Order: sequence, then C-alpha cells, then structure tokens
Amino acid sequence: MDRGHYANERVAYITRVQSFSACHRLHSQSLSDDENKRIFGKCNNPNGHGHNYKGQSINQITGMVMNFADMQLHIEETVMKSLDHKNLDLDVAYFANNVSTSENLAVWIWDSMATRLPPCMLYEVKVYETERSAAMYRGE
Repeated sequence: MDRGHYANERVAYITRVQSFSACHRLHSQSLSDDENKRIFGKCNNPNGHGHNYKGQSINQITGMVMNFADMQLHIEETVMKSLDHKNLDLDVAYFANNVSTSENLAVWIWDSMATRLPPCMLYEVKVYETERSAAMYRGE
C-alpha cells in the first residue's frame, strides 16, 4: 500500500479514565434461582452488591484525537448520568434483559459512546470492576 506523504504519520491513542459507583446483581432470567446461585455465587445476592468501577475509553486516529474536555463531556453525558450511583439492574434498561457483568457493561458503554462520537473514533472500552479485574470491548 502506497501511503505517500502519510508514510511518516503515526497513530496516537488517548485515554480518559472515569470512575463511577453502582450496584448490581448477577442473575439470568434464563436460569433457575438454584442455577443462578451455583453459577454466580455471592454475586447473586437478591439485594445486589456494589462496586467502584473505573472505566477507560480509548480513541484512535492520527494527530490530535480529541480534545480531552470534549471527551469528558461525552463521558459525563453518556456514562456518568446513566450509571453513577445507580442500580444497574433497575435503572439501566439494557440490563433488564442482559446480566450486568463487567463484560456487558463494557458493551453498553461502547454502544452508548459510539452514538456520540464520530465514526471510527472509539477504539476500546475497558471497565475495571476491581483493581485486578477488568473487561475490555472493541466493538466486535
């Protein structure tokens, strides 16, 4: 591929990390109560449990990817207003039919952010449920 004058151009990625607190219960409507307890263990507590999540949105393009203030505004409007200090299972319609795992949370954030950003800007969403446990989604 002849990249012409773009041959020396480099790809840059930016990351904006945002924290939010929310509670949820791992419970699938497709499983019996006993199956849910066996599969999800203590995370199937009927009253739910909480996390201090940390999420990263990473954008890909050359040059200046996006003004960080603009990225913060998109995250605030899309993610924080919908998730921070909410019960994911009760307050976010997506989780009425999807188990509120970190993986599904990453997909929800991707889908929500992708509607606000220019096409092909979003590269990856990573959600840390704990300091050592994270789920990553790249729109696949």
